[in-house]
Amino acid sequence: MTESPLTKAANGEVGPHVTNGLKPGRNGVLRSVHRCQQDEEEVQRSSNHGGFYNRPFLESYEETPMLVAVLTYMGYGVLTVFGYLRDFLRHWKIEKCHIAREREEQKDFVPLYQDFENFYTRNLYMRIRDNWNRPICSVPGAKMDLMERVSHDYNWTFEHTGRVVKDVINLGSYNYLGFAENTGVCADAAAEVAMTYGVGLASTRQEIGNLDKHEEMEKLVAEFLGVESAMVFGMGFATNSMNIPALSGKGCLILSDELNHASLVLGARLSCSTVRVFKHNNMQSLEKLLREAIVHGQPRTHRPWKKILIVVEGIYSMEGSIVRLPEIVALKKRYRAYLYLDEAHSIGALGRRGRGVVDYFGLDPGDVDVLMGTFTKSFGAAGGYIAGRKELIDFLRSNSHSAVYATSMSPPVVEQIITSMKCIMGEDGTTIGSDRVRQLEENTVYFRKKLREMGFIIYGNNDSPVVPMMLYMPAKIGAFGREMLKRNIGVVVVGFPATPIIESRARFCISAAHSKDMLDRALSAIGEVGDLLQLKYSRHRQPASSARPFDHLYEDIDG
Repeated sequence: MTESPLTKAANGEVGPHVTNGLKPGRNGVLRSVHRCQQDEEEVQRSSNHGGFYNRPFLESYEETPMLVAVLTYMGYGVLTVFGYLRDFLRHWKIEKCHIAREREEQKDFVPLYQDFENFYTRNLYMRIRDNWNRPICSVPGAKMDLMERVSHDYNWTFEHTGRVVKDVINLGSYNYLGFAENTGVCADAAAEVAMTYGVGLASTRQEIGNLDKHEEMEKLVAEFLGVESAMVFGMGFATNSMNIPALSGKGCLILSDELNHASLVLGARLSCSTVRVFKHNNMQSLEKLLREAIVHGQPRTHRPWKKILIVVEGIYSMEGSIVRLPEIVALKKRYRAYLYLDEAHSIGALGRRGRGVVDYFGLDPGDVDVLMGTFTKSFGAAGGYIAGRKELIDFLRSNSHSAVYATSMSPPVVEQIITSMKCIMGEDGTTIGSDRVRQLEENTVYFRKKLREMGFIIYGNNDSPVVPMMLYMPAKIGAFGREMLKRNIGVVVVGFPATPIIESRARFCISAAHSKDMLDRALSAIGEVGDLLQLKYSRHRQPASSARPFDHLYEDIDG
């Protein structure tokens, strides 16, 4: 890793700008290649240099092996050829097609369904469709129960067998702190509130759907985040997609990370602002766009932008990376832009006190203009929030479509959020919350370390509970999910178009509810399936540590 432009500026040096450790890989995807222990030491030194980071900032994105990349492209090529052959057979009614099609009497109409656009769905996705939308019939905790289903028409339709697969270890849910449970103080409090207030309010908050519980929750969220004010919404996706248009509009510029979530992308598009995309977590790319925006202004007129809004996430849910927030805050201050931070995955899951990525880096919450997060993950509930200065929240209460038109959040959900947040803050008089935050941290480091020792290619930051493990080849996407389920492990597998075409992966989500025994069982199954499917691609396998798993976890890395 090399110094970032901001690091040099912090030390009073003037010179040409250099990269901050992110460089284009051969596959067109940004890479911060995890070469060996020496590289890790360089990362640690550069990350701490200049005062931006008070702890090692270690992320790894090992280059895709060339042979694996070639075989992956060949695999997709073969599937595409067979797809065209099957479409030819379907056209001549030799093979039955289950996809939505135009009726004969509508052939002269403008097509409602685009056959070619569905090519990937009917010829590639259908082969492995059984790995998604699996119905569960229990709480999505550390273990869950799955309803068994079978298909007799190559995954076009499914039938339930009536059998339930019990005690499947859940490595797919975003249950970071283990609050998605049906027993305990949170579940009891939510049940009690349901008996008092009911389940639905049948009104917006601006009419007669504003409860005392809603106001209590908003005050608690503001206190939890360390800001002046906060407001909540019933849907996490809409928190982004409906509030960004209220904050930015025509004549404004949005600078968006290339890997931002679909809700952020949709919100930016709906805002009618000019949107420019910078390379993932690349401060040189962001600073270049900021400079150009200041120098050139708006297209054609060259007038200054009304507003420049930088939009980033705390943890990127498909890469497992953590935003380089200290550097972004420094850039934001230097160029007088605004910062919108989506903490959907990081709130509760990062930081010594579980306050998210701001707490993780030890920054002042006031340095972030708009703090956004969701309650769907670490809090085991639903909905989202926007927090910041009181003037910001007062403006959104009157101008946000989500605030004006959306139905109020359900009272039991509100109580689940209040109770779980008080646990994290320690206001319940116990150490349940702090213990879970610490347990998640330990589980994350342990799980990532063991996977690397086994020879898998793992993406992301060492402290991120989102753990992507690379599968690459299309045939291995379905095979990995099925083989893991045979061993009673539930995992999420992801492929194109959610990822680049040669970067299919399994995405594990670690929880504080996972015991060491559960993680060891899962790791054993992953290692077994990895050998079976030849998934141990890493050329830089780390040697196994002789220390006990939970003894001085960070010392093992920092030393």
